[in-house]
Amino acid sequence: MQTTIKMLAGVLLMASGLAMAQDLADVALPAPKMEGGKPLLQLLKERKSTREFAPQALSPQQLSDLLWAAHGVNRADGKRTAPSAKDWQEIEIYVLTPEGAWLHDVKANCLKAVAKGDFRKLTGKQDFVALVPLDLVYVADTTKMKKATPEEQTFYAATDTGFVGQNVYLFCASEGLATVVRMPNDKPALAAALKLPETSKITLAQTVGLPKK
Repeated sequence: MQTTIKMLAGVLLMASGLAMAQDLADVALPAPKMEGGKPLLQLLKERKSTREFAPQALSPQQLSDLLWAAHGVNRADGKRTAPSAKDWQEIEIYVLTPEGAWLHDVKANCLKAVAKGDFRKLTGKQDFVALVPLDLVYVADTTKMKKATPEEQTFYAATDTGFVGQNVYLFCASEGLATVVRMPNDKPALAAALKLPETSKITLAQTVGLPKK
């Protein structure tokens, strides 16, 4: 009898865990706006790092526009707004909010649910990273970097991440948003939280939000 009760309790616990994991749903994004914005020279003049953010979240449209500017498709052949060595397109963007973590699906223009929970504090050493509405985590999928040596993978992943991060900086300057790029605080813990395979390497993190007034 006790064995049966324990088995039932285990089944219920497993079911409860599965339900919690399934609470985080995929998120469809609105079509990004690809026109408008400030002139390039003005953006370069206004581009800066900011470490103070308002608590309000970005709107779905702002998030869609941000992710498209970062590394979205801008040509019929599938190439992106950010350069990529050998067109590997190995840089992926994970979106972290207080509710959970999502992977940006560029082609489907949606966020794929990864894990429920608040992992923002793992993205940096500064206190503000755990409190802001949005942290982006850049990850290099090395399986896409065909015939590259480990040294080349590190170099190109870092370079391609820089292109994406600068796109985010310029978008934020255009839209009046605040941003700063950072080194993640605990890469192993963050990789575990994002369920990354060993072939996926975290490169940088970047906070984006409304400026604090």
